[in-house]
Amino acid sequence: MRATPPGPSLGHVVVMGGSVAGLLTAQVFARHAERVTVLERDQYEERPEPRAGVPQSRHTHVLLTSGMHALDALLPGLVSELRKAGAPCPAVPGDVGVWQAGQWISRRNPSRPIMTPSRPFLEHRVRRRVLADPRISVRTATEAAGLLGRPDHITGVLIRGRGSDHHVRQELTADLVVDATGRASRTPQWLTGLGGSPPREDVVETGRAYATAVFRGDGPPEDLQGFYIVPDAGQPFGAIILPTEDDRWMVTLSGPRDHAPPTDPAGFTAFLDRLPHTAPHKWLSAAHPVGRPVGYRHTTNRRRHYDRMGRARRGLLVVGDAACALNPVYGQGLSVAALNAVALTRALAAERPPSPHALQRAVLRSSRDAWDVATGVDSTMPEVVGNAVRSGPANRLLMRYLDRVRDRTPGDPVVCTANRDVLFLLAPPRSLLTSPQVLRRSLLRPVVPTPRDLPTQ
Repeated sequence: MRATPPGPSLGHVVVMGGSVAGLLTAQVFARHAERVTVLERDQYEERPEPRAGVPQSRHTHVLLTSGMHALDALLPGLVSELRKAGAPCPAVPGDVGVWQAGQWISRRNPSRPIMTPSRPFLEHRVRRRVLADPRISVRTATEAAGLLGRPDHITGVLIRGRGSDHHVRQELTADLVVDATGRASRTPQWLTGLGGSPPREDVVETGRAYATAVFRGDGPPEDLQGFYIVPDAGQPFGAIILPTEDDRWMVTLSGPRDHAPPTDPAGFTAFLDRLPHTAPHKWLSAAHPVGRPVGYRHTTNRRRHYDRMGRARRGLLVVGDAACALNPVYGQGLSVAALNAVALTRALAAERPPSPHALQRAVLRSSRDAWDVATGVDSTMPEVVGNAVRSGPANRLLMRYLDRVRDRTPGDPVVCTANRDVLFLLAPPRSLLTSPQVLRRSLLRPVVPTPRDLPTQ
């Protein structure tokens, strides 16, 4: 039997950004590089705490089934560790009241698990596992201030501290620079500053806004572990209410442009009157808020095509939200970060070292299904803008069909399973068009109504 060749050495890899996407990427490259340096602009806390550099850290987070599988492949045993440490794992729709298309989805339909830890809780445990690797070092309170080299060959990063020496800049050379700095990535501007061009961008923007508050109290009635009120073009208000560790409930409310949920406690609770069913408001009225609600408005879907900037480009890779940022209301971000890392693992497993271009293509391919889901829904919303909004006769015909899928999801277990697996990134969106069973049931069978009352098992 031929011996397996050793993994290719990538020399020194610098990862800009030490949150989940950056940490998982560092863990992947540690197997193929001489050393990996993570640059993090914040100081890490000893305990799980929200960080200023992670605006999403105070909002509801979901690890979809696909994300749970990916995280377990990257860091074996971590999902079990999270569960034992108190991260809830409700099944959907079995444990969650999901309101869609004017009715509750039947809880008797087949279910899949999700995991709902807080962002600091998850990130703290990922960080502890990843930074235990001696090949990975981290420089906290350090941020990238620019790229070194040429637009087609990046050779390092210009860095500066965030303390008293903020104005002192140093050069940090690298064989590969990874941008995992999220939505606020400055790589397009830095490439322009080096004399190059920024990547082409796809944009779909609805102006949607949301706010999150933490509550304590008994769980919802009927043994439910949460609610998901799904917004659509005709009903633009949404709610996600899910359990998290330490017997707390994360409540995220969302609204369209010019109808943002208030960030004062009384106004936040009153906003639930806008929802199409009273059950979430009735439950929340008996719960106790913990602190003030926190708002967020940066919900643009933005995909940057670094994969189309030339096959010969060297020294740069962009991952996570810096490459493909999705509307956070769909809860895909953590799972996509893990799927990006799995895609890199597979690409790096080749006998010959893959080029940065091949790695970039692998990252964006692993984000494609999530992009199609998020932008497909957002393209139907009122006041949507952007160069990637889906329109035209063919798209209108597709939307009419997907409306039929949506209307049959609550009462048809086959359609529900197929639709949920697409939303959970377990199946590509095209599967809703290629499955004979889903086609037949969506086109030929009538809608099976479910009770308007809160669903029981």
